[in-house]
Amino acid sequence: MSFSKFFQVFKIKDLRDKVLMVAFLLLCFRILAVIPIPGIDQVALKNFFGSNQLFNFLGVMAGSTLSNLSIVMMGVSPYITSTIIMQLLTMIFPRLKEMYYEEGAVGRAKFNRYSRILTVPLGILQAYGFLNLLSSKNAVHFNGPFDLIKNVIIVTAGSMIVMWIGELITEQKIGNGVSLLIFAGIVSRVPSVITSLIASYSPEVLVTYIGFAVMAIFVIAGVVLVNEGERKIPISYAKQVRGNKMYGGVSSYLPIKVNQAGVIPIIFAISVLLFPQFIAQISSVFSKSFSLKMIDWVNAVFNNVYIHSAFYFVLVVVFTYFYTAITFDPGEISKNLQRFGGFITGIRPGESTANFLSKVTSRIILWGAVFLGLIAILPNVVQIITGLNFLTIGGTAILIVVSVALETIKQIDSQLVMREYE
Repeated sequence: MSFSKFFQVFKIKDLRDKVLMVAFLLLCFRILAVIPIPGIDQVALKNFFGSNQLFNFLGVMAGSTLSNLSIVMMGVSPYITSTIIMQLLTMIFPRLKEMYYEEGAVGRAKFNRYSRILTVPLGILQAYGFLNLLSSKNAVHFNGPFDLIKNVIIVTAGSMIVMWIGELITEQKIGNGVSLLIFAGIVSRVPSVITSLIASYSPEVLVTYIGFAVMAIFVIAGVVLVNEGERKIPISYAKQVRGNKMYGGVSSYLPIKVNQAGVIPIIFAISVLLFPQFIAQISSVFSKSFSLKMIDWVNAVFNNVYIHSAFYFVLVVVFTYFYTAITFDPGEISKNLQRFGGFITGIRPGESTANFLSKVTSRIILWGAVFLGLIAILPNVVQIITGLNFLTIGGTAILIVVSVALETIKQIDSQLVMREYE
């Protein structure tokens, strides 16, 4: 976005109000993120997170609200888990699929309402399991079961408030609320990371710092390239006579992006990676000893950088295809083209067009999915080669930040274009 467009945003009252509202909501989120629950042992908490890679990922998903055990510590994580479960259920229950795909805005609203309702029990189970785990590690202290239940209620309510803030941001139509909350959490960590890097600087680590900076530049450039990359399929419209006027006879194109899903596959992949840990946490409801054993086993498996990288890569690729299949329907696009007299040169309208679009999309998305997977595990590859583990989160964080920034800029640009036409 150019500086002229940036200033133009604040010249248009309606758009300025939207931007200021989003900024205010993000500020409210960050204020809630620094209010901790009582009974925290900061030293034990820091040691726990420093030795557990999975919970570092959960911290990213929660919007950096977990490391200090704030009242919104779970962030949007329960809502994301709920969304994934509901999306998967559309493959099992035809009624949910019909509601999501065929009933338009009304069906989507009802589907989203079910997702919000499911967030409540998931938030309760996740908060209870996690707080119970921290209590067993002496990172937080509770004065009896009622104190634990009180904090579970507070944390669950915090997750619902964050979900509500995210939906309010989405309603402004200048960015996805969930993605922007995660974005704000990652960006909020930048000053402390820079401070710690400066404090720990020595000539011996200069090469490492330079290597990290070079890798970050390549990751940013690669993410921008893939997000902006698209294949333009030429579309022609047949001439139609209506009354005394002739319509159609023009050419256009259908853009198919290399990365149709944006940052969503990364978010979904991290959520699924955390799912075994989530199951281990909620099993403490039935048996604390079994839950602790299961948590130790999950940590031992997923803290292995090779296993973690393999699962992470596969999940990113799978969810790229999965989310693209949800948001890009070749059959529906083919019907709309045929309805308005459009066709792809050399391809018959109808089923042939749908098959062609499906084949082209599958080939293009493959490269985008593989690239996202490689970028996501790049820090792990660096860790394997160099033995350094402080870059593990870097690739995922950069990927989310750049993707969300690009998507938000595009939505602001579209708002500006719409107002220019008006």
